[in-house]
Amino acid sequence: MTKARESKPRKEGSSGETTQEEDPVTLTTQVPPNPGKLAQERLQRFQCPPEVLGERIVNKEEAERPHPEILAPSFSKPEKGLREKTHQGQHGEQKELEEKQPMTKARESKPRKEGSSGETTQGPFLRELLSKTGLEDHYENKLTLSTVLEINADTTSDEPLTTMQSLPGAFLKKLMMANVNARSVKCLTTDQEVSYCDVDNLDTDTESSNVVNPLDLITALFLCSDGFLQQEMVQKMSMCQFAVPLLLPNCDTERSTLMLWALRDIVKKFRSSSQAATKAFVEERVVLSDIPMVSFVRLGESSLSKSQSLNKLLSNPQQYHDTFVHHDMECGNASRQISDGLVEISWYFPCGNRNIDMFTKPVAVANLRGDIRSFETEFSFLCQTSVAVYIFTDDLEADFFKILKSKKTKAELFLVVNSQRKMFRVDTLKKLIRNCSINEKNVIVKNKQNDAEFVKILQSSVGDIIKKSPNRLTIENMADMAHQMGVWVDGDCDECQSAWKMADEITRNITDTIKFKNETLPLQGQIWKELSHLEKERCRLRKAGDQNIEHYKSSLKKKEEELREKQHTFDMSDAMASFMLGMSRSGAERSYFLRWMRINLDNLSRQNLSALRDRYKDLCQNSQEKKYDIKDLDKQLSDCSLGLEHFLRELGQLYEASCSLPEDSPQRKQMEHLPGLCAQMLLDGFPIELLDGDASNIPLKWISSVLTQLHTLVDSNSKIRVVTVLGLQSTGKSTLLNTMFGVQFAVSSGRCTRGAFMLLIKVHKDLKEELKCDFIMVIDTEGLKSPELSQLDDSYEHENELATLVIGLSDVTIINMAMENSTEMKDILQIVVHAFIRMKEVGKKPICHFVHQNVSDVSAHDNNMRDRKKLLEQLNEMTQAAARMEKKENITKFTDVMEYDPDTSCCYIPGLWHGTPPMAPVNAGYIEAVYNFKKTLMKDFRICQRNDDLTHFLKWTQSLWEAVKFEKFIFSFRNSLVADAYTRLCSEYNGWEWTFQKEMYNWMVSAETKISNIVMTDQHPQRSIRDVLQVLMREASGKLSLGEKEIQDNLVKYFEKQDDHVNLVEKFKEDFVSSAKTLRRETENTVRNKLQEAVEIKEGMTELDDIKCSQASILEKKVLALLQTCKQNKSVLSDEALREVFERMWKKTLSEIKFRGLSRRHVAQDAFRILHDHLSMRSGYVNSMLVGNSLVDCGKTPFVVEPGDWWQKTTGFVMRLNRDHLRMKLQELCDNIIKKCQEFITQKVKSKTDYHDTYIKELLEIIDQTSQQNKKRKVSEECEVKLKTHICGIAARTFQKKHDDFIAFNDPRKCLEQSKNKYLTDFIDLFHNRDQCLNKAEEFTKLLLPAVQDYVTKMIGPDVVDEVKTGKGSEGYSTRGAFQFSILKQLLTDGEYEKYSEYINRYERFVKDWLIDHIVQQLSKDNRLEKLENKHLSEIVKIITAEISNIRNTTHTVKYIKTFIQNMCCALEEKLVFPKDALDSIMTLNYSANTEQFADDLTGFVGKMEQSLAAKYDKGGDIKERLRSLPFKPQDKMFTSLFGCGKQCPFCGAPCEAGGKEHAKHFTSIHRPQGITGWVNLKTTVLRTDICSSSVISDRKFNTNLNEGKPHLYKDYQTYYPDWIITGDSSIEASDYWKYVMATFNERIAKDTNALPADIPEDWKTLTYDDVLKSLKNAFNVK
Repeated sequence: MTKARESKPRKEGSSGETTQEEDPVTLTTQVPPNPGKLAQERLQRFQCPPEVLGERIVNKEEAERPHPEILAPSFSKPEKGLREKTHQGQHGEQKELEEKQPMTKARESKPRKEGSSGETTQGPFLRELLSKTGLEDHYENKLTLSTVLEINADTTSDEPLTTMQSLPGAFLKKLMMANVNARSVKCLTTDQEVSYCDVDNLDTDTESSNVVNPLDLITALFLCSDGFLQQEMVQKMSMCQFAVPLLLPNCDTERSTLMLWALRDIVKKFRSSSQAATKAFVEERVVLSDIPMVSFVRLGESSLSKSQSLNKLLSNPQQYHDTFVHHDMECGNASRQISDGLVEISWYFPCGNRNIDMFTKPVAVANLRGDIRSFETEFSFLCQTSVAVYIFTDDLEADFFKILKSKKTKAELFLVVNSQRKMFRVDTLKKLIRNCSINEKNVIVKNKQNDAEFVKILQSSVGDIIKKSPNRLTIENMADMAHQMGVWVDGDCDECQSAWKMADEITRNITDTIKFKNETLPLQGQIWKELSHLEKERCRLRKAGDQNIEHYKSSLKKKEEELREKQHTFDMSDAMASFMLGMSRSGAERSYFLRWMRINLDNLSRQNLSALRDRYKDLCQNSQEKKYDIKDLDKQLSDCSLGLEHFLRELGQLYEASCSLPEDSPQRKQMEHLPGLCAQMLLDGFPIELLDGDASNIPLKWISSVLTQLHTLVDSNSKIRVVTVLGLQSTGKSTLLNTMFGVQFAVSSGRCTRGAFMLLIKVHKDLKEELKCDFIMVIDTEGLKSPELSQLDDSYEHENELATLVIGLSDVTIINMAMENSTEMKDILQIVVHAFIRMKEVGKKPICHFVHQNVSDVSAHDNNMRDRKKLLEQLNEMTQAAARMEKKENITKFTDVMEYDPDTSCCYIPGLWHGTPPMAPVNAGYIEAVYNFKKTLMKDFRICQRNDDLTHFLKWTQSLWEAVKFEKFIFSFRNSLVADAYTRLCSEYNGWEWTFQKEMYNWMVSAETKISNIVMTDQHPQRSIRDVLQVLMREASGKLSLGEKEIQDNLVKYFEKQDDHVNLVEKFKEDFVSSAKTLRRETENTVRNKLQEAVEIKEGMTELDDIKCSQASILEKKVLALLQTCKQNKSVLSDEALREVFERMWKKTLSEIKFRGLSRRHVAQDAFRILHDHLSMRSGYVNSMLVGNSLVDCGKTPFVVEPGDWWQKTTGFVMRLNRDHLRMKLQELCDNIIKKCQEFITQKVKSKTDYHDTYIKELLEIIDQTSQQNKKRKVSEECEVKLKTHICGIAARTFQKKHDDFIAFNDPRKCLEQSKNKYLTDFIDLFHNRDQCLNKAEEFTKLLLPAVQDYVTKMIGPDVVDEVKTGKGSEGYSTRGAFQFSILKQLLTDGEYEKYSEYINRYERFVKDWLIDHIVQQLSKDNRLEKLENKHLSEIVKIITAEISNIRNTTHTVKYIKTFIQNMCCALEEKLVFPKDALDSIMTLNYSANTEQFADDLTGFVGKMEQSLAAKYDKGGDIKERLRSLPFKPQDKMFTSLFGCGKQCPFCGAPCEAGGKEHAKHFTSIHRPQGITGWVNLKTTVLRTDICSSSVISDRKFNTNLNEGKPHLYKDYQTYYPDWIITGDSSIEASDYWKYVMATFNERIAKDTNALPADIPEDWKTLTYDDVLKSLKNAFNVK
């Protein structure tokens, strides 16, 4: 590269002017006799001292000064009265200037004195234009590409342009979409869009100040853009076949810039006539092509429109295009203010068809704007770089021709004149030819012929020139000439030059691409492909054969470690070190470096791959005949391809390899900065490879770190919307994205890109809220092949993976259809439909658009209605087929998978090119169709439900790719995002469920209390207790309906949310809806049973209560009669005398009463009758076993399972283990049932009520429920009958004793004897008229004491649950998964085999014990249980005290203590249970009327009661016993909630963790080696190491009695276990926990199960505590 301004240094003290020798192209001569005024001024300037005239001199100081891309202006106040005005001629070229107001050109400033402001005459015009167009700030702070591509409110706005400030944005918006109408942007007046002129206004200048010449706008934008935006603008202008700037003028600095950097990215393909036969073509970067350049300039005035002539010169008559802006274009007639001096360049490239081509070889055409007399340097530059210069002029007497005569130019000069002009004289022309020695053949005169004939002459002349021109100069080589002439070069800035040097150092020595990749980029070659293969094989286990699965996986892991070790052996190459250095540069230099790398590598690939691509394309057309040649050629293309992505891929592998090193490894730390570099690259707008197409894999660690760094870089403001495109090869996918978003995905045929690339586009801050995102991520994918080709290299699988991945990641998926490939598209759609079905299963619903390209008819949408219907039919057909393969028979049509409307989901886009390439511009119809489609996408983004940031995108990518690797696309809880969403849903539902249960429990306690108090408190004595029950059940039904509705409403609201990824778990909504219904049904049954039981108990007590009441009534009458007798005796009797009298009366009365106690029941007989009824509907065999039996002797000896009880009836996963082991498992089950029943019996015995038949019924229900939960070890009918008789025998004896004790305790005579002292005391007090208040208050308080204790006991249970669920460590009880994690973590920490054994073999018992231990532990802290007890004590005492106060204030109605007590009981009827006999005892002989004193005394006693109870509670006691004595047992409630359905994996016994009661499918996070539960190899009796999460993805088989013991593939396990989901171990490490346990306790397990120890895989033995804990956290998604 030639450095900027390499002119000779001037001598010290010299004036600095450049001599003719130093600058051979500077035109200096003597002043001719009578030059024109303009020329005189111009020539005078060349002869005056430079320091006076301010001539542009190249000196050493300038040469060494860094060149900014465009120097900043130094505007100063314009001189008064100075104004420029330009008139343009009929054909658009500038007319001569008026004498009175001459327009001073850019380089024609008046001589300025030293120290003056130095303002040029065009300075104000530049300032004014930039100010008017809103670009003034960007002159120094350049516009950047990322700013222009940013999605803002104007991106899809069609509002008319009403201000000048809107013009640049509108132009760039259209240009970035390659819209050929970009140059036609203009302001519209508010009152009309089109202005008309009438005759009266002909003399008026109608030029509007709101009109800008397109060239001025383009020049201004180039001056205000940075190098990267300039390059992109040039690229898009070239696509539109617009002329692009070659020399960019700057009227402020008075120097032009050669736009070499801006032009570097233009690549053109063409076919010269000599290549027509072979169909070969040339693809070149234009700055490197030695294409001859022909320049066109104007001298003075010309009546011929130069630009229009050039447009016709370059256009086929049937394909005219405005390459150059001219007078007759929209706004082309507006005065040019800053663009004179602009040199534009365009190219003509032939297509190889002589009937179409205007030239048979390529040619470059340059066009200088303005008069060459005013732009000396630009003209000189063209003369030295062109093969010919055509001078358009009408001024044949111009003195400038004499100057030309004395100059030596490399270009051949041509004169173009118009003989039709009135001022034209033939003799003048001849004189000019003679005097200036102009070749007559080089004079082109337009005579009377029309424009077409004239253009043919021009074409002929140009054609002759390019055929014979030997001197050709590439644009890159023009830089040397530019430096000599003082023209800046845009790529001369330090950043660009430094970046070029670094890139060139890497790429210049690359000759053999394959060798370079092997030596310099070794990590991504065969090693990376093998690693990718191993990664997938560990997931799919296709080649395991007969090997032990876990040993096979272990060997794969070892191979992977060896390959990583091999990667570590490679030293980093110099090229990669240089690449990392370049990537580490800051700002612009890094961007320049990356672009230089891309340019250089593209150039290399173009050289190496063009021929291969040609052959590949030809062979593809004959795929059947030459398919193996295609396979070989495809490999060559992949091997020879070398792009920027390969270097980034190597960075990724360097990073991934370092991740396998220890964390403190220096080599690892050295690589930690790499993801940050790549993240910055993404932020700068460069695409990054997401899926490596060569290895068909995602380097997850690398991508994860890059996206994490990116999330950090943008301060977590990283919400994204994702749009992806899928389609066949070469159907314009990348072009569609490039056009829509203005980005640059690789589309060059010289490249062989595979995989998927992602690119970020910023969203403007004003639109972020509306679109709900900060960035739009665009993902471009490789073209899918036709099935015939994809089968050659097994890439059909790769394409399935690719389609599933990108559809899964996207919010909007574009399926790019090619109408001409309908058969192939059908196969592609098959892949797409599969992907959509899989996404539906995980709750992902991307919006889908089918884009039909190359549809040219304007009525395409209507005419293609039939095609759309046919497409929908095909989609339905493919959906059915795909659904069968995916085992989703409920899906029958495409609209079941996603919302699809044939009218709105299909978009028709015309062909890209308007005409025949390479000279065809982009089709305006294509651009408009893409623009309308873009507007549709923006609407889609607004309605997208998801609102994810990069971290969620990352998690989703990881999870999705894991699913793809496993070929498992059903719902997987390995997906961390889905797991998060499911956990949140479960947690929310558990909260709603508990709230409902707590409310219903509190209501039920109140209802039970009410039933217990019904005789004393019922306001309607005539109502029976059954009537009350009906009323309460109606009330319960209302509350239950309300509670269920609240849960259902909460579910609806939850799923209406647009966050928390609720869409991912929407398929489980119905499970939770069903669970809510089941919860209501079960609660209703519980309430009914409890109230029924309360009623039956109350009814059972009625007889006893009636007896006691009758006896109390008799005694009360006797005492009152005795009292009256004694009072009538006027003598005063002493207390002793009164006792004697009372004693005689008491004995006499007892002898008169006929005591009738409760009849004794035979519980064993009743229980046997209930058992018989329970089994009556079973088989005759079952009933026959009961014949002749009684329960009297049953249950006296321990229950033992006999062999005949279980062998033939056992079902489940049977591996024919030794029979003792299976009998032992069944014995454990029966023991567990017996233990549960004994706990129930013990609980019932503790209650003070009599035995009731419901007890036996409940026992039988417990036995049935527990048996059903253990389907693996189903109890045979014979064993069931024996077990039930055994348990009922135990219960009958226990309940018989309870019944006998109850009868004895409630013996009527004994009860009366116990009341004797109370009757005596009342008798004596009444005789002496003593106040009864104190005694009655004390008696009533004694009655309240047990009731209050009972209340506290009842209410404490739910509070304990709340305490545990909300206190420290509560997260472990939020969901079943979290609970499992807590248990397993604790087991790991304890590390005791006995605990593991208990957990595995007696899971339910272990969980219950674990729960109560942890609840006790929680309640032990800070006396929490005591605090809860005191809280409820305080609550009830406040209620009692408040009721005492209320009743006291109603003394006008409550006149007796008896009434007072009755009112108290009514007020507290739903809170406290009052025993009827005790209450009757207080009411008996209670005639005191001092209710106020009673209230005071009662309040005092209640206070003392509270103190005594509080003191009792504070003493505490055994918390575990206290918890077990509670009627509401918190441990049981939490067990029911956390234990779940109780189902266990049919293979390994791992418990189900699914939420809700009615989940359709069971799942568990981690499965276990089968040897953990004692399963062995039948032949060797060695414990098995198989893990079902590995087995289900292998070709292994299992036996089960469900299929009569025949072998069955694990993969098809759902045939026999349809309600289980067993996913492959996605992390490969999820089961590390149980591998560690198995390896640690291998010997102990073998000993306990009478088996031989397992053959433990090597990698199991290396697992550490930290490894296991980490894998456990990952498995349960714990942060």
